[in-house]
Amino acid sequence: MTLPLALSPSAGIIGANIFFLGHLMNDNPQHNNASDRHVVTEPGGTPDTTLPLVVYALYLAGIVTGGVTALVGIVMAYVYRGNGPHWFDEHYRYQIRTFWLAMLYFAISGLLMLIMIGFVTWLLVVVWLVVRCVKGMKRLQEHREPDNVDAWLL
Repeated sequence: MTLPLALSPSAGIIGANIFFLGHLMNDNPQHNNASDRHVVTEPGGTPDTTLPLVVYALYLAGIVTGGVTALVGIVMAYVYRGNGPHWFDEHYRYQIRTFWLAMLYFAISGLLMLIMIGFVTWLLVVVWLVVRCVKGMKRLQEHREPDNVDAWLL
């Protein structure tokens, strides 16, 4: 097996970091070899949906914990994406987008609190987050990809 140039010993630490960051930020990880996948499967041969469910639950718990558990969830989504069939990976992509969109919407709500309407927008973002997580959980239980992965709202 040959290493990509960014991971070769001659590339050094900087090359490895650039390769890692580029791979981490890629929304659509590529599978080079199906035998390299490490997927936990249920007895019926379908992927175990426990980890994506945990990520959704961590996002919901983040509403109460101030986002601390959501940080754990986003790390899990980045680590485990690319390890299953397309519909499974779309859930991780959906979770990653949900996290970053929620961060954007909460930041905007924080700014709007200066003019006293941020409390309303913050509440709307919480409702949006709950709806998006519940929709994702429902589709995950059906072993289907989420609807409108690239949507900014629902």
